Amino acid sequence: MNSPVVSETTPAPKRSRIQRKNRALILKAGLEVFSQNGFRGATVDMIAQVAGLSKPNLLYYFHSKEEIYTTILADLLVEWLNPFRMLDPNGDPMDELMGYIRAKLAMARDFPQESRLFATEVIQGAPHIKSVLETDLRELVEAQSAILSKWMDEGRIARMHPVHLIITIWALTQHYADFDAQTRAILSGDDPFPDAAAHLELLFRKLLTP
Repeated sequence: MNSPVVSETTPAPKRSRIQRKNRALILKAGLEVFSQNGFRGATVDMIAQVAGLSKPNLLYYFHSKEEIYTTILADLLVEWLNPFRMLDPNGDPMDELMGYIRAKLAMARDFPQESRLFATEVIQGAPHIKSVLETDLRELVEAQSAILSKWMDEGRIARMHPVHLIITIWALTQHYADFDAQTRAILSGDDPFPDAAAHLELLFRKLLTP
């Protein structure tokens, strides 16, 4: 049975500084181990070794490798969605969307390992986080799509399917993390992000201009 993914609205238990430090060490080690070995190939012993903790100490904080894995993914999803959640319905639509696109691309640049781990989970059918995708994520997309639709109705951005607009933003920004090796290979090893930021802004400004 899959471990439940804690919603970002669930109050976090109060923890001491040492507890917070050890949890962070475990999650960082888990990210490294899962990224290298996949969920099936990873073990609690591997994660404990990378974290520099004993296995019993690790199991005090997390009861299983699945709990570590789902926590990593749930925390990542919350972090990724914060800029999306911050869209201001009263702001300038173009500024709001360009700001979100820049933030999403920066996350692809700064957290490529996390992005690829999340992509692998989704490609496999999202067995550990499907319930979150079908509830919390869907509800957020519906709410933010309503903002986009309102801007379209007001003639402030071009009319298109709001959900597919969101999916397109995700696809074009996350590509630079998930396919980093391919992107750098065809760019002869150059850093793709400065030009990617300029290109995506030009692309979406043209697409969204009424």
